[in-house]
Amino acid sequence: MYIRAPELTADQVLQAFHHDAPSLFLGAMIVAVGLVAAAFSAIRRKHDPLLIYFALFAAVYGLRMWMRSDLLSLTMQGSSFYFKITHAIDFVIPIPAFLFFDAAGLLHRWSKTAGYAMGIVLGAFALATLVFGPQDIFYRITGVFVIAALIVLVGRSMRSASVTQDFIVIRRGLVIFVVFAVWENIRGMLGLPFPNVEPIGFVAFLIALGYVAARQTLRRDQQLSEIQKELEVARRIQLSILPDGFPNSANFLVAARYVPMTSVAGDFYDFVAADNQRAGLLIADVSGHGVPAALIASMVKVAATSQRANAANPARLLAGMNSVLCGNTQQQFVTAAYVYLDSQTRKLHYSAAGHPPMLLLRDGEVREVVENGLMLAAFDFATYSNATHLLKPGDRLLLYTDGIVEAESAKGEFFGQESLSTLLRQTSAIAPAFAADRIISAVQQWAASQDDDLTVLICDYVENGVAQAS
Repeated sequence: MYIRAPELTADQVLQAFHHDAPSLFLGAMIVAVGLVAAAFSAIRRKHDPLLIYFALFAAVYGLRMWMRSDLLSLTMQGSSFYFKITHAIDFVIPIPAFLFFDAAGLLHRWSKTAGYAMGIVLGAFALATLVFGPQDIFYRITGVFVIAALIVLVGRSMRSASVTQDFIVIRRGLVIFVVFAVWENIRGMLGLPFPNVEPIGFVAFLIALGYVAARQTLRRDQQLSEIQKELEVARRIQLSILPDGFPNSANFLVAARYVPMTSVAGDFYDFVAADNQRAGLLIADVSGHGVPAALIASMVKVAATSQRANAANPARLLAGMNSVLCGNTQQQFVTAAYVYLDSQTRKLHYSAAGHPPMLLLRDGEVREVVENGLMLAAFDFATYSNATHLLKPGDRLLLYTDGIVEAESAKGEFFGQESLSTLLRQTSAIAPAFAADRIISAVQQWAASQDDDLTVLICDYVENGVAQAS
């Protein structure tokens, strides 16, 4: 319903603007703070009740300040709906406020129940006001509810066991806001002819929250910087446990490539034996990612080093590593594969622990070499066996971790064993170092994102050849 209002004069509008300028400014500032909180929550892409309820609280509070201004009242005079909604919003404001304080952990279980009951009553008052218009009884009941709730809230914050500086600042801002809010509710209930000063208390509360938010942001940035420095040190330490390169050998050309998903990772490789007559190549993959996996990878290094006496027997080497790791990896497990090549006997001996099969390229054909036992560090009763094959000059061996074959495209398709075998054939004419680079590059181009560590080990068997740099 709209009743035609008398025309406004310029003097009336100007006078209303001058009167309302402070509240219009404060209202705009409070709404802007709410919008910033909402935008920050959206940018984080994480449901944060504290930010969401604070944004609603601030936006509704600031909107009410604008709607109560004389300037908007003059503009909308004659509109019964605007008159009703201006009063209905008074009953809505406490609802997001209660939800905010609940998300902040300032309410007991019983006060939560009372708060939800109060929210239902206030929601009913708001709807009734929209239908029937404002009623004095609604304001009196709401005033009693709000005053009681604010007093309980301050008492709860005073009894809190938390004594951090941030909590003290928030508590002080909350006390200031509560004092002003209680006064405003008392003033409204008694009809006292004093100006509304509650927004000043709300601004004080916003300043307290802003100060704490700024401190926490700065603290998080400092912590993040420290963590990044520590991760860089951890990355350098982890790289130091990997061998620099396979030494020059007349019979074996070896290249390794390692691309971690994060700064530190759980993939690992080592040359347990490395000279003209022997090559003992180990590759391992720790479950999980990041720092925990990297720590266990360093343990794998220690376990492998302790088994160098068993370098010629892959099954015994893996069994010894399993004995060292069992019970020491916090329920994380390790897959591994180890191949021992002997140029004097022209044989390779291979064993694995839950690891993808080794690929053997010979005369243009790729075959899988499989001899798998249980993963390491999971079962103390695990046993392993050896697969033995004759070596032929020109053979190329490929060891890799599952991040290679399980790399997913944007369509959700795995890179797969077949693509890896095809790539191994296509790169047969180039040196192991370049072939390893090609494999890593192909996987990275295939994958929509790198979701796992990528490691490959390529070894060529030649007779009295000249080693190439890897």
